[in-house]
Amino acid sequence: MSVPGLMIAAPASGTGKTTVMLGLLRALTEDGLAVQPFKSGPDYIDPAFHRAACGRASFNLDSWAMDGGLLGAITTEAAGADMVLAEGSMGLFDGVASIGASGNGASADMARRMGWPVVLVLDVSGQAQSAAATALGFRSLDPGLPFAGVILNRVASPRHERLVRRGMEAVGIPVLGALPRRGDLTLPERHLGLVQAIEHPDLDRSIAEFAAFLRAHVDLGAIRHAASASGGAPQGDGRLPAPPAQRIAMARDAAFSFVYPHLLAGWRRAGAEILPFSPLANEAPAAHADLVWLPGGYPELHAGTIAAATMFLSGLRHHAATRPVHGECGGYMVLGEAMIDKDGARHAMAGLLGLVTSHAQRRMHLGYRHAQLLAPVAGLALGTRLRGHEFHYSTIVEQTDPPLAHVTDADGEAVAETGSHRGHVTGSYFHMIAPVSGGAAR
Repeated sequence: MSVPGLMIAAPASGTGKTTVMLGLLRALTEDGLAVQPFKSGPDYIDPAFHRAACGRASFNLDSWAMDGGLLGAITTEAAGADMVLAEGSMGLFDGVASIGASGNGASADMARRMGWPVVLVLDVSGQAQSAAATALGFRSLDPGLPFAGVILNRVASPRHERLVRRGMEAVGIPVLGALPRRGDLTLPERHLGLVQAIEHPDLDRSIAEFAAFLRAHVDLGAIRHAASASGGAPQGDGRLPAPPAQRIAMARDAAFSFVYPHLLAGWRRAGAEILPFSPLANEAPAAHADLVWLPGGYPELHAGTIAAATMFLSGLRHHAATRPVHGECGGYMVLGEAMIDKDGARHAMAGLLGLVTSHAQRRMHLGYRHAQLLAPVAGLALGTRLRGHEFHYSTIVEQTDPPLAHVTDADGEAVAETGSHRGHVTGSYFHMIAPVSGGAAR
Protein backbone atom coordinates (compact mmCIF):
# COMPACT_ATOMS: atom_id res chain seq x y z
CA MET A 1 0.00 0.00 0.00
CA SER A 2 1.40 3.40 -0.95
CA VAL A 3 1.97 6.08 1.67
CA PRO A 4 0.73 9.63 1.01
CA GLY A 5 3.22 12.45 1.22
CA LEU A 6 4.27 16.05 0.62
CA MET A 7 7.37 17.80 -0.71
CA ILE A 8 8.43 20.75 1.47
CA ALA A 9 10.17 23.05 -1.00
CA ALA A 10 11.03 26.70 -1.56
CA PRO A 11 11.95 29.15 -4.32
CA ALA A 12 15.57 29.28 -3.08
CA SER A 13 17.91 28.24 -0.30
CA GLY A 14 17.70 30.21 2.93
CA THR A 15 13.92 30.66 3.01
CA GLY A 16 13.31 28.58 6.15
CA LYS A 17 12.21 25.23 4.73
CA THR A 18 14.42 23.22 7.11
CA THR A 19 12.82 24.92 10.12
CA VAL A 20 9.40 24.14 8.65
CA MET A 21 10.39 20.55 7.88
CA LEU A 22 11.72 19.84 11.37
CA GLY A 23 8.78 21.56 13.05
CA LEU A 24 6.25 19.60 10.99
CA LEU A 25 8.04 16.29 11.58
CA ARG A 26 8.02 16.78 15.35
CA ALA A 27 4.48 18.24 15.58
CA LEU A 28 2.91 15.46 13.48
CA THR A 29 4.87 12.84 15.44
CA GLU A 30 3.60 14.37 18.68
CA ASP A 31 0.09 13.95 17.26
CA GLY A 32 0.66 10.22 17.00
CA LEU A 33 1.54 9.91 13.32
CA ALA A 34 4.42 7.81 12.02
CA VAL A 35 6.09 10.22 9.60
CA GLN A 36 8.75 9.00 7.16
CA PRO A 37 11.26 11.72 6.20
CA PHE A 38 13.25 11.91 2.98
CA LYS A 39 15.70 14.45 1.58
CA SER A 40 15.64 15.29 -2.10
CA GLY A 41 19.13 15.69 -3.50
CA PRO A 42 22.69 14.96 -2.33
CA ASP A 43 22.63 16.47 1.15
CA TYR A 44 24.90 14.87 3.76
CA ILE A 45 23.64 16.71 6.84
CA ASP A 46 19.85 17.16 6.90
CA PRO A 47 18.87 13.47 7.26
CA ALA A 48 20.35 13.34 10.76
CA PHE A 49 18.18 16.31 11.77
CA HIS A 50 15.12 14.60 10.31
CA ARG A 51 15.78 11.51 12.40
CA ALA A 52 16.19 13.59 15.54
CA ALA A 53 12.84 15.26 14.84
CA CYS A 54 10.69 12.18 14.25
CA GLY A 55 12.64 9.09 15.33
CA ARG A 56 12.71 7.47 11.87
CA ALA A 57 15.82 7.23 9.71
CA SER A 58 15.77 9.66 6.78
CA PHE A 59 17.07 8.79 3.32
CA ASN A 60 18.21 10.77 0.28
CA LEU A 61 16.27 10.47 -2.96
CA ASP A 62 18.06 11.73 -6.05
CA SER A 63 16.62 11.46 -9.54
CA TRP A 64 19.94 12.31 -11.22
CA ALA A 65 22.11 9.80 -9.39
CA MET A 66 19.57 7.03 -8.75
CA ASP A 67 17.71 4.90 -11.26
CA GLY A 68 14.09 3.91 -10.82
CA GLY A 69 14.95 0.62 -9.14
CA LEU A 70 17.06 2.26 -6.45
CA LEU A 71 14.48 5.01 -5.87
CA GLY A 72 11.84 2.33 -5.45
CA ALA A 73 14.00 0.37 -3.03
CA ILE A 74 14.59 3.45 -0.88
CA THR A 75 10.93 4.50 -0.80
CA THR A 76 10.05 1.13 0.74
CA GLU A 77 11.46 2.68 3.92
CA ALA A 78 8.08 4.40 4.20
CA ALA A 79 6.37 1.05 4.84
CA GLY A 80 4.36 1.30 8.04
CA ALA A 81 4.34 5.10 8.06
CA ASP A 82 1.17 7.20 8.02
CA MET A 83 2.65 9.84 5.74
CA VAL A 84 5.84 11.02 4.06
CA LEU A 85 7.48 14.43 4.35
CA ALA A 86 10.30 15.06 1.89
CA GLU A 87 12.52 18.14 2.13
CA GLY A 88 13.64 19.71 -1.11
CA SER A 89 17.06 21.18 -1.82
CA MET A 90 17.88 24.64 -3.18
CA GLY A 91 15.00 26.03 -5.26
CA LEU A 92 12.11 23.79 -6.29
CA PHE A 93 13.09 23.59 -9.96
CA ASP A 94 16.88 23.75 -9.50
CA GLY A 95 18.59 20.77 -11.11
CA VAL A 96 21.15 20.07 -13.80
CA ALA A 97 20.73 20.58 -17.53
CA SER A 98 21.36 16.96 -18.44
CA ILE A 99 19.25 13.99 -17.43
CA GLY A 100 20.95 11.48 -15.17
CA ALA A 101 19.76 8.06 -14.03
CA SER A 102 16.10 9.01 -14.22
CA GLY A 103 15.82 12.81 -14.06
CA ASN A 104 17.59 16.11 -13.52
CA GLY A 105 17.86 15.99 -9.72
CA ALA A 106 15.44 18.85 -9.02
CA SER A 107 13.01 18.64 -6.11
CA ALA A 108 10.18 19.26 -8.58
CA ASP A 109 11.26 16.24 -10.59
CA MET A 110 11.15 14.07 -7.48
CA ALA A 111 7.79 15.43 -6.34
CA ARG A 112 6.26 14.76 -9.76
CA ARG A 113 7.76 11.28 -9.90
CA MET A 114 6.47 10.36 -6.45
CA GLY A 115 3.12 12.10 -6.69
CA TRP A 116 3.82 14.32 -3.68
CA PRO A 117 2.09 17.73 -3.74
CA VAL A 118 4.43 20.65 -3.13
CA VAL A 119 4.17 22.87 -0.06
CA LEU A 120 6.11 26.00 -1.00
CA VAL A 121 7.78 27.83 1.90
CA LEU A 122 7.74 31.44 0.79
CA ASP A 123 9.80 34.22 2.37
CA VAL A 124 7.44 37.22 2.13
CA SER A 125 9.67 39.79 3.80
CA GLY A 126 9.77 43.01 1.81
CA GLN A 127 6.60 42.31 -0.20
CA ALA A 128 2.87 41.85 0.26
CA GLN A 129 0.39 41.04 -2.56
CA SER A 130 3.36 40.67 -4.92
CA ALA A 131 4.24 37.38 -3.19
CA ALA A 132 1.29 35.87 -5.02
CA ALA A 133 3.07 36.40 -8.34
CA THR A 134 5.99 34.27 -7.12
CA ALA A 135 3.68 31.55 -5.84
CA LEU A 136 1.62 31.61 -9.05
CA GLY A 137 4.75 31.26 -11.15
CA PHE A 138 5.89 28.23 -9.18
CA ARG A 139 2.46 26.62 -9.37
CA SER A 140 2.11 27.28 -13.11
CA LEU A 141 5.60 26.55 -14.45
CA ASP A 142 4.99 22.80 -14.53
CA PRO A 143 1.27 21.96 -14.91
CA GLY A 144 2.01 18.30 -14.18
CA LEU A 145 3.42 19.06 -10.73
CA PRO A 146 0.90 18.66 -7.87
CA PHE A 147 0.76 21.82 -5.77
CA ALA A 148 -0.76 21.90 -2.27
CA GLY A 149 -0.23 25.52 -1.29
CA VAL A 150 2.15 27.84 0.52
CA ILE A 151 3.44 28.47 4.01
CA LEU A 152 4.28 32.13 4.41
CA ASN A 153 7.49 32.79 6.33
CA ARG A 154 8.94 35.90 7.97
CA VAL A 155 5.63 37.69 8.19
CA ALA A 156 6.17 41.13 9.74
CA SER A 157 2.75 41.86 11.28
CA PRO A 158 -0.95 40.88 11.21
CA ARG A 159 -1.54 43.58 8.61
CA HIS A 160 1.29 42.20 6.47
CA GLU A 161 -0.24 38.73 6.70
CA ARG A 162 -3.68 40.02 5.63
CA LEU A 163 -2.20 41.70 2.57
CA VAL A 164 -0.23 38.63 1.52
CA ARG A 165 -3.24 36.39 2.04
CA ARG A 166 -5.36 38.73 -0.10
CA GLY A 167 -2.94 38.29 -2.98
CA MET A 168 -2.96 34.50 -2.61
CA GLU A 169 -6.77 34.42 -2.52
CA ALA A 170 -6.88 36.43 -5.76
CA VAL A 171 -4.96 33.71 -7.62
CA GLY A 172 -6.52 30.75 -5.82
CA ILE A 173 -3.46 29.53 -3.90
CA PRO A 174 -4.17 27.98 -0.47
CA VAL A 175 -2.27 29.42 2.48
CA LEU A 176 -1.48 26.56 4.85
CA GLY A 177 0.22 28.70 7.45
CA ALA A 178 1.83 32.06 8.19
CA LEU A 179 4.96 32.20 10.34
CA PRO A 180 5.81 35.47 12.09
CA ARG A 181 9.36 36.71 11.82
CA ARG A 182 11.48 35.08 14.54
CA GLY A 183 15.21 35.70 14.55
CA ASP A 184 15.83 33.27 17.39
CA LEU A 185 14.52 30.13 15.67
CA THR A 186 17.60 29.26 13.66
CA LEU A 187 20.20 26.52 13.51
CA PRO A 188 23.93 27.35 13.35
CA GLU A 189 25.64 26.99 9.97
CA ARG A 190 29.13 26.62 8.58
CA HIS A 191 30.67 26.39 5.10
CA LEU A 192 28.95 23.17 3.97
CA GLY A 193 25.54 23.94 5.48
CA LEU A 194 24.09 23.36 8.93
CA VAL A 195 26.32 22.48 11.83
CA GLN A 196 25.87 18.71 12.15
CA ALA A 197 23.14 17.31 14.38
CA ILE A 198 25.76 15.44 16.43
CA GLU A 199 27.41 18.78 17.31
CA HIS A 200 24.27 20.71 18.23
CA PRO A 201 24.35 21.40 21.99
CA ASP A 202 20.58 21.22 22.59
CA LEU A 203 19.01 19.91 19.42
CA ASP A 204 15.91 18.31 20.93
CA ARG A 205 14.92 21.55 22.64
CA SER A 206 15.38 23.50 19.41
CA ILE A 207 13.24 21.06 17.44
CA ALA A 208 10.55 21.18 20.16
CA GLU A 209 10.50 24.98 19.80
CA PHE A 210 10.15 24.64 16.03
CA ALA A 211 7.23 22.25 16.54
CA ALA A 212 5.45 24.60 18.95
CA PHE A 213 5.97 27.47 16.52
CA LEU A 214 4.55 25.47 13.60
CA ARG A 215 1.64 24.20 15.68
CA ALA A 216 0.68 27.77 16.57
CA HIS A 217 0.84 29.16 13.02
CA VAL A 218 0.28 26.30 10.54
CA ASP A 219 -2.94 24.38 9.87
CA LEU A 220 -1.74 20.84 10.58
CA GLY A 221 -5.11 19.43 9.57
CA ALA A 222 -4.76 21.06 6.17
CA ILE A 223 -1.24 19.65 5.86
CA ARG A 224 -2.52 16.15 6.56
CA HIS A 225 -5.40 16.60 4.11
CA ALA A 226 -3.03 17.81 1.38
CA ALA A 227 -0.88 14.73 1.87
CA SER A 228 -3.89 12.43 1.69
CA ALA A 229 -4.62 13.79 -1.78
CA SER A 230 -1.27 12.51 -3.07
CA GLY A 231 -0.82 9.38 -5.10
CA GLY A 232 1.81 8.01 -2.72
CA ALA A 233 5.37 7.01 -3.49
CA PRO A 234 5.71 4.22 -6.03
CA GLN A 235 7.69 1.31 -4.63
CA GLY A 236 9.86 -0.73 -6.96
CA ASP A 237 11.66 -4.03 -6.75
CA GLY A 238 15.18 -2.62 -7.01
CA ARG A 239 17.91 -3.27 -4.50
CA LEU A 240 20.07 -1.07 -2.36
CA PRO A 241 23.80 -1.03 -3.27
CA ALA A 242 25.81 -4.09 -2.27
CA PRO A 243 28.60 -3.75 0.30
CA PRO A 244 32.23 -3.38 -0.88
CA ALA A 245 33.41 -5.77 1.86
CA GLN A 246 32.05 -8.05 4.60
CA ARG A 247 33.48 -6.28 7.66
CA ILE A 248 33.76 -2.52 7.20
CA ALA A 249 35.48 -0.35 9.81
CA MET A 250 33.72 3.00 9.44
CA ALA A 251 35.04 6.24 10.95
CA ARG A 252 32.06 7.88 12.67
CA ASP A 253 32.37 11.07 14.70
CA ALA A 254 32.10 14.84 14.28
CA ALA A 255 34.97 14.83 11.76
CA PHE A 256 33.75 11.86 9.67
CA SER A 257 30.00 11.60 9.18
CA PHE A 258 29.03 12.17 5.54
CA VAL A 259 27.72 8.78 4.46
CA TYR A 260 24.47 8.39 2.55
CA PRO A 261 22.04 6.44 4.76
CA HIS A 262 20.85 4.18 1.94
CA LEU A 263 24.41 2.86 1.50
CA LEU A 264 24.71 1.83 5.14
CA ALA A 265 21.23 0.30 5.06
CA GLY A 266 22.04 -1.66 1.92
CA TRP A 267 25.35 -2.89 3.25
CA ARG A 268 23.81 -4.08 6.51
CA ARG A 269 20.90 -5.82 4.81
CA ALA A 270 23.30 -7.69 2.58
CA GLY A 271 24.97 -9.07 5.70
CA ALA A 272 27.93 -6.72 6.03
CA GLU A 273 29.11 -5.75 9.49
CA ILE A 274 29.69 -2.03 10.08
CA LEU A 275 32.35 -1.48 12.76
CA PRO A 276 32.30 2.19 13.84
CA PHE A 277 35.32 3.86 15.39
CA SER A 278 36.28 7.43 16.26
CA PRO A 279 39.54 8.95 15.00
CA LEU A 280 38.88 12.01 17.19
CA ALA A 281 38.86 9.70 20.22
CA ASN A 282 42.14 8.21 18.94
CA GLU A 283 40.55 4.84 18.22
CA ALA A 284 42.13 2.48 15.72
CA PRO A 285 39.97 0.65 13.17
CA ALA A 286 38.94 -2.87 14.13
CA ALA A 287 41.87 -5.23 13.58
CA HIS A 288 39.68 -7.87 11.91
CA ALA A 289 38.06 -5.47 9.41
CA ASP A 290 38.27 -6.28 5.71
CA LEU A 291 38.02 -2.62 4.71
CA VAL A 292 38.51 0.75 6.41
CA TRP A 293 36.25 3.52 5.13
CA LEU A 294 36.89 7.16 6.03
CA PRO A 295 33.82 9.22 5.09
CA GLY A 296 33.75 12.93 4.42
CA GLY A 297 32.98 15.45 7.12
CA TYR A 298 34.91 18.26 8.75
CA PRO A 299 38.42 16.94 9.47
CA GLU A 300 39.80 20.39 8.66
CA LEU A 301 38.22 21.66 11.90
CA HIS A 302 40.06 18.96 13.86
CA ALA A 303 43.33 18.72 11.94
CA GLY A 304 45.52 19.10 15.03
CA THR A 305 43.60 16.43 16.94
CA ILE A 306 43.81 14.01 14.00
CA ALA A 307 47.54 14.66 13.51
CA ALA A 308 48.09 13.78 17.19
CA ALA A 309 45.89 10.65 17.12
CA THR A 310 48.74 8.17 17.07
CA MET A 311 46.61 5.07 17.77
CA PHE A 312 44.28 5.92 14.90
CA LEU A 313 47.06 6.72 12.43
CA SER A 314 49.21 3.70 13.27
CA GLY A 315 46.17 1.40 13.10
CA LEU A 316 45.26 2.87 9.72
CA ARG A 317 48.78 2.37 8.37
CA HIS A 318 48.92 -1.19 9.70
CA HIS A 319 45.64 -2.05 7.99
CA ALA A 320 46.73 -0.43 4.70
CA ALA A 321 49.77 -2.69 4.50
CA THR A 322 47.60 -5.68 3.64
CA ARG A 323 43.97 -4.63 3.19
CA PRO A 324 41.94 -1.87 1.48
CA VAL A 325 41.49 1.62 2.90
CA HIS A 326 39.23 4.14 1.17
CA GLY A 327 38.56 7.80 1.91
CA GLU A 328 35.94 10.18 0.54
CA CYS A 329 36.44 13.96 0.52
CA GLY A 330 37.55 14.73 4.10
CA GLY A 331 38.59 11.11 4.53
CA TYR A 332 40.62 11.39 1.34
CA MET A 333 42.44 14.42 2.72
CA VAL A 334 43.33 12.55 5.91
CA LEU A 335 44.91 9.75 3.86
CA GLY A 336 47.36 12.26 2.37
CA GLU A 337 50.73 13.55 3.50
CA ALA A 338 49.44 16.75 5.02
CA MET A 339 46.47 19.06 5.44
CA ILE A 340 46.86 22.84 5.58
CA ASP A 341 44.17 24.53 7.66
CA LYS A 342 42.50 27.88 6.97
CA ASP A 343 45.18 29.70 8.97
CA GLY A 344 47.97 28.19 6.87
CA ALA A 345 49.21 25.74 9.51
CA ARG A 346 50.39 22.41 8.08
CA HIS A 347 49.29 19.21 9.86
CA ALA A 348 50.82 15.81 9.09
CA MET A 349 48.22 13.21 8.13
CA ALA A 350 48.42 9.43 7.50
CA GLY A 351 50.91 9.66 4.61
CA LEU A 352 49.28 6.78 2.75
CA LEU A 353 48.80 8.87 -0.40
CA GLY A 354 51.04 11.53 -1.92
CA LEU A 355 48.40 14.21 -1.36
CA VAL A 356 48.59 17.64 0.24
CA THR A 357 45.38 19.68 0.55
CA SER A 358 44.73 23.19 1.75
CA HIS A 359 41.86 25.17 3.22
CA ALA A 360 43.98 28.31 3.15
CA GLN A 361 43.30 28.50 -0.60
CA ARG A 362 39.51 28.20 -0.54
CA ARG A 363 37.57 27.50 -3.70
CA MET A 364 34.15 25.88 -3.88
CA HIS A 365 33.87 22.60 -5.79
CA LEU A 366 30.23 21.58 -6.16
CA GLY A 367 28.24 19.29 -8.41
CA TYR A 368 27.24 15.83 -9.55
CA ARG A 369 29.95 13.48 -10.73
CA HIS A 370 30.26 10.48 -13.06
CA ALA A 371 33.27 8.29 -12.26
CA GLN A 372 34.74 5.21 -13.89
CA LEU A 373 37.26 3.44 -11.70
CA LEU A 374 40.80 3.08 -13.01
CA ALA A 375 41.68 0.93 -9.99
CA PRO A 376 39.53 -1.25 -7.72
CA VAL A 377 38.08 0.14 -4.49
CA ALA A 378 37.80 -2.92 -2.26
CA GLY A 379 34.93 -4.93 -3.78
CA LEU A 380 34.23 -2.35 -6.50
CA ALA A 381 36.11 -3.65 -9.53
CA LEU A 382 38.27 -1.71 -11.97
CA GLY A 383 35.96 -0.25 -14.62
CA THR A 384 32.99 0.13 -12.30
CA ARG A 385 30.96 3.22 -13.05
CA LEU A 386 29.69 5.33 -10.17
CA ARG A 387 27.43 8.31 -9.70
CA GLY A 388 28.15 10.70 -6.89
CA HIS A 389 28.48 14.27 -5.72
CA GLU A 390 31.29 16.62 -4.77
CA PHE A 391 31.08 19.55 -2.35
CA HIS A 392 34.16 21.01 -0.67
CA TYR A 393 36.25 24.16 -0.37
CA SER A 394 39.71 22.64 -0.13
CA THR A 395 42.25 22.65 -2.95
CA ILE A 396 44.92 20.15 -3.94
CA VAL A 397 48.45 21.48 -3.46
CA GLU A 398 50.21 18.25 -4.38
CA GLN A 399 49.10 14.88 -5.80
CA THR A 400 51.77 12.39 -6.86
CA ASP A 401 49.84 9.10 -7.20
CA PRO A 402 47.95 7.76 -10.24
CA PRO A 403 44.31 8.83 -10.65
CA LEU A 404 41.64 6.62 -9.11
CA ALA A 405 38.98 7.34 -11.69
CA HIS A 406 38.07 9.18 -14.84
CA VAL A 407 35.70 11.80 -13.45
CA THR A 408 33.28 14.09 -15.29
CA ASP A 409 30.56 16.46 -14.20
CA ALA A 410 26.85 16.12 -15.00
CA ASP A 411 27.41 17.57 -18.47
CA GLY A 412 30.26 15.19 -19.31
CA GLU A 413 33.06 17.72 -18.84
CA ALA A 414 36.26 16.30 -17.34
CA VAL A 415 36.92 17.15 -13.68
CA ALA A 416 40.50 17.66 -12.45
CA GLU A 417 39.83 16.05 -9.05
CA THR A 418 40.23 12.41 -10.09
CA GLY A 419 41.10 10.88 -6.74
CA SER A 420 44.23 8.75 -6.44
CA HIS A 421 45.47 5.33 -5.38
CA ARG A 422 48.61 3.70 -3.99
CA GLY A 423 48.84 0.04 -3.00
CA HIS A 424 45.73 -0.89 -1.06
CA VAL A 425 44.77 2.76 -0.46
CA THR A 426 42.24 4.71 -2.54
CA GLY A 427 40.55 8.04 -2.16
CA SER A 428 38.46 10.61 -3.98
CA TYR A 429 36.77 13.93 -3.47
CA PHE A 430 33.45 12.62 -4.80
CA HIS A 431 30.97 10.91 -2.48
CA MET A 432 29.55 7.75 -3.99
CA ILE A 433 25.76 7.68 -4.22
CA ALA A 434 25.34 4.53 -6.30
CA PRO A 435 27.14 2.28 -8.73
CA VAL A 436 25.63 2.43 -12.21
CA SER A 437 23.37 -0.52 -12.92
CA GLY A 438 25.39 -3.20 -14.66
CA GLY A 439 28.57 -2.30 -12.73
CA ALA A 440 31.56 -2.28 -15.08
CA ALA A 441 31.59 -0.27 -18.27
CA ARG A 442 31.02 -2.11 -21.50
